[in-house]
Amino acid sequence: MKKLVLDDLNRINVEEFKQAEKTPIIIVLDDIRSLHNIGAVFRTSDAFLIEKIYLCGITATPPNKEIHKTALGATETVEWEYAKNVVEVVEKLKSENVAVYSVEQVENSIMLNDFSVSENVKYALVFGNEVKGVSQEVIDMSKGVIEIPQLGTKHSLNISVSAGIVIWDLFQKLQVLK
Repeated sequence: MKKLVLDDLNRINVEEFKQAEKTPIIIVLDDIRSLHNIGAVFRTSDAFLIEKIYLCGITATPPNKEIHKTALGATETVEWEYAKNVVEVVEKLKSENVAVYSVEQVENSIMLNDFSVSENVKYALVFGNEVKGVSQEVIDMSKGVIEIPQLGTKHSLNISVSAGIVIWDLFQKLQVLK
């Protein structure tokens, strides 16, 4: 096996990315403290042609050199918007018939491996603060709550890891429906 170099990967350019059909997933980051987490979510969103990212509350916005360290240019490809109030974003998305799901640990959550996607549905995934998680108000507004099954001694995953797992899972489930 030969390790592939960048030229072998045939990646699309920024303009082709902007024109490409997007995966019907919107990411909502609420009060994310770590600039590296924000950048990593941008990079994952680029990899899977995510439609848009909303940056809410204290979540920093591009341009920012610390976000750029992990985003590696994905802030130039993935559409994003800043909104101070996450509740207003969730209300807006719901009014546009977007299925809003929080990613959190709650009673009666849907385990990610049991979560089913539907054709012709646009999904929004809300990820909350690294310490406090998704607010109860947003959880109450959500269509449901997705939880990543965990078997070890720790009770949480890094936000960028959680986003990567959930985005990949929904992406591959949506690809099966095509």
